Parts: sequence; structure tokens; C-alpha cells
Amino acid sequence: MKKPKIDGERLWASLMDMGRIGATPGGGSGRIALTDLDREARDVFVDWSREAGCAVRIDRMGNIFARRAGTDDARPPVMTGSHLDTQPLGGKFDGVYGVLAGLEVVRTLNDASIETEAPIDVVVWTDEEGVRFQSSMIASGIFAGMYDLDHGLSSADSNGNTMGGELERIGYAGPEPVGGYPIDAFFEAHIEQGPLLESEGKSVGVVLGAQGKRCFRVTVEGEEGHAGTLPMDQRRDALLGAARMIDAVNHVAFSHQPRPVITVGAIRARPNSPNTISGRTEFTIDSRHPDGDLLAAIGDDLRRVCAEIVDEAGLGLNVEQSTHRPTVTFDPSCITAIREAAEERGISHRDIYSAAGHDACNISLCAPTGMIFVPCENGISHNEKENAKPEDLAAGCDVLLGAVLGRANRENRR
Repeated sequence: MKKPKIDGERLWASLMDMGRIGATPGGGSGRIALTDLDREARDVFVDWSREAGCAVRIDRMGNIFARRAGTDDARPPVMTGSHLDTQPLGGKFDGVYGVLAGLEVVRTLNDASIETEAPIDVVVWTDEEGVRFQSSMIASGIFAGMYDLDHGLSSADSNGNTMGGELERIGYAGPEPVGGYPIDAFFEAHIEQGPLLESEGKSVGVVLGAQGKRCFRVTVEGEEGHAGTLPMDQRRDALLGAARMIDAVNHVAFSHQPRPVITVGAIRARPNSPNTISGRTEFTIDSRHPDGDLLAAIGDDLRRVCAEIVDEAGLGLNVEQSTHRPTVTFDPSCITAIREAAEERGISHRDIYSAAGHDACNISLCAPTGMIFVPCENGISHNEKENAKPEDLAAGCDVLLGAVLGRANRENRR
């Protein structure tokens, strides 16, 4: 039997149409979660899903599920999807590709008049990016049982608007419970957001898991002083101490193999005056690695190098771990399904780890989960310049089709 093949031109056209919602001057998209632009994108997805014959339901966190019925609707669904919200100056593919690839799978099955035994759900997760409510992937986290519903609905933006209130305002506060039912499998297609696939000329990444993440808030205590009158050898300059720590933190990354990624992304000095020595400086450290034990050892090294510097400089130090996201290992059967789908279709692929967090990482706690990566140009993401080739997007979607179809028609294991 000839394998069905997705319509790459239709997939590309859908991505471009969705990208016009919140289009930015630099060629990207800006659709912050639960804004009017997010509502517009959701409405388009719901319309397209219904046109494809799907029944749409919405849960209390605003997650959207478009279901293509199976011949045995009592079976747990095979689920695929991602998110429609973006960074303020984001691209057209991050998250959106996973949603519309799922919809293209449904359209392709319709075109080929192929029925599946298990139903297929295409899902849009609410607020993956976490830009507005400082709560990335919270809706999929509630679905997976990581957080309670009240925590999500009460999360507020800088103006005091809660997620619950904004879901009501845009008409996406659904009646369905959040999670609590079995899923046969979840597959998420996504751009890589890194350079490996492109550099190796591979069309698909078979994602084995996701890096763990440990974040720290570092506070360096010194003493304010007059920039013109206090001699250099009598200063307790917190900003200078922090600068030395930032350099040392960067060197920690190069002292481990396989090499982690470590980033200092935010710095705040007090009093932040051009003619006053800083008496207090705070900065953040973001460290990531796929090996959880090594990531813990890296955290110890980060604390050690910071402590050595403050001891030499006579400063005070507090290092607080602000985030710990454990490493994620995806389900072996889902990984195999993705790898076999690529091989059956003659699509070049390689195993890969995700360097970023995704909704799939949360869903892996409650269902067998796998991810498919496709290359993005120069590894650029979270940027208006984010780009991907239509042929790579089509290849990844064909692999998704094969994995979903195989799972939805496998022997009933209820």
C-alpha cells in the first residue's frame, strides 16, 4: 500500500497565513498569549479544524483540542500539536509549525480517506512562551499534573490581569477539565532552534530527550562609595565582583565534557549611578545539560567560583537556585516510531537532544511522548529572522504523519 504524503504547499500556505496575524516589521510574528492577536490566531485554527471535520473542545486553561474521530473512539487519543503564542518579536515557525503540521496530518488522512482506530487530537497549548505571565508552559504543566488549576488561572501579568480573566475576555475559558484522562501518545513537531541539523544536512532530528536546566540568582554585597574620592584599594565594588564572577562562570562551561551551555542574561546594580560604586549587584545564571548528574556538578562549580572571588575581594555572596527542570527522556516506543517513519520515507535524520524546553517535556510526565525536529536557518529562533525551508518542514510533517498513523492503528492495548 502506497504511503500517504502530506501536501507541502498547503502546509507552507497555512504557515504563511497564520504568520500574517501579528506580523512584525522584520518579517516575524508577535502574538503574546491571551491578547487579541492570540485570539485571532486561535479562531483561525478552530475554523480550519472544523473545516477538516474535527470536533473542537476547549479546557479551562484555554487549551484547544481538535479531534478527528477514530473507528474506536473509546481508545485513548494519539495527540500532536504545540502552541500559537510567540515572543514579542518572534518568528513564523516556533510552535506554530507543530500545530499546523498536526492539522496537515488530519487533512492528509482526509484526502486519502484513511480511517484510524484511535482518535487523533491536534492540540494548541496555552502560553508556552511565558512572555506575558512569566509562566512558560504552565497550561501543559497543569494538564500533566505539575501545577494546580488555581495556580494557572491566578497567574497575573504586570498590569494585574490574570490568565483566568484574560481567557474569559477573549472567549477561550473552556468548560472541559484540564487533563486527567489517558493519552496513547503525544508527538510534537518543532524547529530545532539550533544549528546541528542544518550543519549536517539532515532533514529531521529524532529527539531523545531534553536538557535539564538549573537557574540561579546571585547577589553580591559590597559597599557604596564616591567614584571620585574612594581609593581603588579600599573599595568593595559589588559590580566589579559580579563582572569577575560572570567571566569565571563562562569558563566553567569550557571545563566540562560534554560541554554545557551557561548564560548570564540579566544584571541589576544598585544604586546604578554613574558616579557611585555599586554596593549590591544581582545577576542570573542559566545552566543546561542533558546529563542530570553532570548538571548538578556544574551547579557546584558555579557556586565555588563565585565564592572564591568574593573571598578575595571581601564581598558578601548569596547564591539561590531559582529553577530546577530535570532532564527529560522521551518514550522509547515513540522515538522508535519517529525513527522508523523517517527511514521508511527515505528522509535523512539523526538523533538529537532538545536544548530548550517544550510542552512535550511536560506531557512526557503523563503520556508516552516523542518530538520531531526540523532545521531552521542558522539555528536562529525567538527572532524575526527565524526561517525554515519548505522542503524540511514537509519532511518533518511526513515523519509526523507516519508516527501518528502507526500509533493510532497499532494493536489495541487498553
